[in-house]
Amino acid sequence: MIDHRHIGYVSPPFTTPVERGRLKFFAKAIGETDPVYLDEAAAQAAGHPSLPVPPTFFFCLEMDRAEPYGWFDDLGIELPKVLHGAQGFRYHRMAYAGDELTFDSRVTDIYDKKGGLLEFVVQDNRISNQRGELVAEFTRTLVIRHG
Repeated sequence: MIDHRHIGYVSPPFTTPVERGRLKFFAKAIGETDPVYLDEAAAQAAGHPSLPVPPTFFFCLEMDRAEPYGWFDDLGIELPKVLHGAQGFRYHRMAYAGDELTFDSRVTDIYDKKGGLLEFVVQDNRISNQRGELVAEFTRTLVIRHG
């Protein structure tokens, strides 16, 4: 069982650049056809300073941490027992190629169901740009199977 004292656990902040090539690759991978996400000139013609970040790309960037699952060790979570339970995003402003985004993550809840056979860990993530402006927030819920 995960110790409930880990509620409030804060992962070290992580900053990463938004690279143009990765944005184009991601857009193609998800089947995006809007040229705003694929062509710099089209993005600028639509009023964007550069290629915009597609909505769920933040999760991909967050996985660029040196040890994206390092916090599992700190909480005693065994990776093979983890299932992705849920994920939700709130967007506050656009992010673009060339931005430097900082991720701040905190465990906000730990609870169990089925008599402890399933444990849930909720993590909230805040994403800010190089100017300190809040860009987005996402919450993920992990399910840990026991037994």
